[in-house]
Amino acid sequence: MQNQYVMPLAAMCQISKLVQKCARYGTFNENEVEGFLKSIINTSPERPEDVYPDKFAIKTGCRTLIEQLSAGGEKDVEMVKYVGAMMQLERVLSNDSKSLDLLAQKIQQVERQLLHFDICESQVVAALADIYGQVISPLGPKIQVFGKPELLKQTATQQKIRALLLAGIRSAVLWRQLGGKRRHFFFAKKKIITAAKSYM
Repeated sequence: MQNQYVMPLAAMCQISKLVQKCARYGTFNENEVEGFLKSIINTSPERPEDVYPDKFAIKTGCRTLIEQLSAGGEKDVEMVKYVGAMMQLERVLSNDSKSLDLLAQKIQQVERQLLHFDICESQVVAALADIYGQVISPLGPKIQVFGKPELLKQTATQQKIRALLLAGIRSAVLWRQLGGKRRHFFFAKKKIITAAKSYM
């Protein structure tokens, strides 16, 4: 299907929404996040659809994406900042072979953990957050997360947000691999909206 890059773009929108919920309310619903966390481990999918088993989450992300790009849609500036920051960090990552090698090693370690734990358990979330801290954070400016200060101070909340941001970087990688480019936001809005509607 043409414009398959819209799927990871919708995923980034939805992941950004989940980061917002976690930062504002401490919400980290297993049903909402599980598929996205699993996408981090799925590094060699046969088809892009295989990366996102949760079709409902992608549909929700598509709705958000359509709203952001439509002339009369309700804009979420904070969410757009998150998506832009994920894309920016992914671009730096893709040009840094040492960081890519380290990322692959760390993901293999998490895969071994998954023999004993579910992906949403605190041990695995902490490991994913650690990957973000060790591999992604040093690559560029830190993503400023907005939310309740008392929640953002908590280690558990920080780990959940970093794990989600790592999932966002994974989607940014797939977005670029499928031909996604920043210029599409300026010159291909209608195509993106049409493609997003086809996934709903």
